[in-house]
Amino acid sequence: MKAHERLSAAISAANDKGRPALVPFITAGYPEPKDFIATLKDVASVGDVVEIGIPFSDPMADGMTIQRSSFIALQKGVSLKWIFEQLDTAQRDIDVPLVMMSYLNPLLAFGYEALAERALASGVCGFIVPDLPFEESDELRAALEAHGLGLIQLVTPATPNARLKILCDASRGFVYAVTITGITGGGAGLPADLADYLARVASLSKIPVCAGFGIRAAADVKAVGQHAAGAIVGSALVEVLERGEDPKSFLKSLLGDAS
Repeated sequence: MKAHERLSAAISAANDKGRPALVPFITAGYPEPKDFIATLKDVASVGDVVEIGIPFSDPMADGMTIQRSSFIALQKGVSLKWIFEQLDTAQRDIDVPLVMMSYLNPLLAFGYEALAERALASGVCGFIVPDLPFEESDELRAALEAHGLGLIQLVTPATPNARLKILCDASRGFVYAVTITGITGGGAGLPADLADYLARVASLSKIPVCAGFGIRAAADVKAVGQHAAGAIVGSALVEVLERGEDPKSFLKSLLGDAS
């Protein structure tokens, strides 16, 4: 099984249990670098796939919560090289597939071929790169796919059907369906036309669709799970960590009776 196929399989396995897959997001090294692996293990014990955010100085797709966590992690010396070194120590203890969410600059600086080799060796199965347009992604995609890794595409409610089909066909592991036309961490809740949008994405995708942005409570996960294979939870979980609360309890609460 290729690495990116592990993502699809983990999401489908959760669906087979009668619930949406849960894809929690954490910022690597936040709130304290020394606790990164312990936090990752806790989150991985509940999540079906874990998304690891690579701290970056200008996370343009993210709201204040993740911006703040990224800034603090950078101040404390967290880098992509350090993250890989930490993941190397934890592979035997983490069974779920991992995804890295990174803006393009850290990946360019690392080098695409070295990135793909290092990611595969560390248990990473795919990448989400929100500031990389599809038209400019061939080089990174080729490097990742040569090692069985996936480049996960983001789509939004504003994506036209023709482009939506192109992005769904190009995506590996899962399709990331952004629920809103905005940044992460919004408090306005999920949009009223969510069902139609997610149904449209799912109808054009051959792999699982996971929805993210604005998912903060069990009701949100349930609503998303009626129309998508998985729910991505980011800012709400980062806020839990910021407050020093237990991430496992929070994530279990999101699954409600399905946990």
